[in-house]
Amino acid sequence: MPEGFTLVLLAVLGLAVAFDYINGFHDTANAIATSVSTRALKPGWAIAMSAVANFAGALTGTAVARTVGAGLIDTNVESQSVIAAALVGAIIWNLLTWRLGIPSSSSHALIGGLLGAALISAGFGSWQVDGIVGKVLLPLVGSPIIGFTIGLLLMVLIFNVFRRAHPAKLNGVFRRLQVLSAAWMAFSHGSNDAQKTMGIMTLALVTAGVIPEFRVPLWVILIAATAISLGTAAGGWRIIKTMGSKVVKLDPVHGFAAETTAATVIFTASQFGMPVSTTHVISSAIIGVGSSDRFKSVRWSVARSILTAWILTLPASGAAAAIAYLILSPILG
Repeated sequence: MPEGFTLVLLAVLGLAVAFDYINGFHDTANAIATSVSTRALKPGWAIAMSAVANFAGALTGTAVARTVGAGLIDTNVESQSVIAAALVGAIIWNLLTWRLGIPSSSSHALIGGLLGAALISAGFGSWQVDGIVGKVLLPLVGSPIIGFTIGLLLMVLIFNVFRRAHPAKLNGVFRRLQVLSAAWMAFSHGSNDAQKTMGIMTLALVTAGVIPEFRVPLWVILIAATAISLGTAAGGWRIIKTMGSKVVKLDPVHGFAAETTAATVIFTASQFGMPVSTTHVISSAIIGVGSSDRFKSVRWSVARSILTAWILTLPASGAAAAIAYLILSPILG
């Protein structure tokens, strides 16, 4: 076994890979639900495309990884128990919401888990408040608002530009374009979500003394990219149904606008190291494009259930992680 790679560290890294895999199949819906529901892509092709694009997107940088691994909790309280508990809390919440078919945020489940475990370990002083506010809370509130607004405006623009086009012909054109927007959405998902696992894995390596400073190794990047890609290939059909049809009835033009909007917002956030929620952004973009046609076309009861999951994710995953820490700390140290 390489120096520094204890059984505890290997177990924590294994949990991180498991989270990344679950993130992939939990969030498959973010990238392909609209393209499947509008029949722009067959489910099998959509999942295959999404898996490849997620892998490619995961290779585009490490800014988000640095935020998650080095910008949220104090380095003095980092331990394998805190990291393991954070992952357990996030995994529990992801599996629960997947089972219920609720599109919650894997990203904020992980962040909530990390904050909850650190809190029970060392109190509020363990939190890096500036990083939490600037890189988590502001994007948490702002990204869905931006997604909704841009989706609405883009849809209005498209309708004005193509107002004389026959609806069937218009949808035919955008059904083909939606293949590109779905690939862009999957690519942006990989660029943001896989990096969160990279950050946690690198944090575990630094905490164990395997590497001297926070710098994401190439093998960590490749493992995280592979895990989220394989998870994506496994699919998450319960959430795809909710995202693709229950919130608002989508035509290809709506799907294209929602995916293009969400993907651009997410990829931009990745470049600034902001771990945003792909679930939040694509959901709000879908609601935005739906509202541009007829405000009443949005099924607001479903939208409210999604909003409830958004609100609950941080505290619920944090509480689960806190309980996990109390159990794991005597074992892992």
